[in-house]
Amino acid sequence: MALINYASREINSKIVFYGPGLGGKTTNIKYVYTKLQPTLKGRLISLATELDRTLFFDFLPVDIGTIRGFKTRFHLYTVPGQVFYNASRKLILKGVDGIVFVADSQIERFDENIESLDNMKDNLRSYNLDLNKIPLVLQYNKRDLPNITSIEELQKVLNPENKYAYFEAIATQGVGVFETLKEICKMVLKMLA
Repeated sequence: MALINYASREINSKIVFYGPGLGGKTTNIKYVYTKLQPTLKGRLISLATELDRTLFFDFLPVDIGTIRGFKTRFHLYTVPGQVFYNASRKLILKGVDGIVFVADSQIERFDENIESLDNMKDNLRSYNLDLNKIPLVLQYNKRDLPNITSIEELQKVLNPENKYAYFEAIATQGVGVFETLKEICKMVLKMLA
């Protein structure tokens, strides 16, 4: 839930990047961090293992300027992809304003995408949050790899009603990264209006 401070005229919103392990969540955040002007971003905090896997979360505050007289900032978080870190995944969803689900397009990761999406829905339910009332954008990452699932198949299992916006991405190259981020930010701001 967005934190609105009327005294300081600030709005702080939380966007969580969710998805299976090694799917590209941290890569998205790191790409955003490298491309934003220093005045628009805070410090990137990343708690990773020695194998560069996210252990607890990544965090990046991004200022987007003033909207209706309020300084507006998005706090971008990633969750650890591994299911055995579910307590962390669940905790990071607390107070979420928008979600980017980063799916790994590789055929061998197909079932992990489904498992991660189901896990996200379960964790949201534990906070009595309804996915129909939270902005969600799907990102189909790793589209440059040779052994990938078609967009049609991914849509069939992850977005069967075609109600969520989605973007194809190659996060390592920045393809689709800002398009995904802009869409989720726009959706979150619309919910606040």
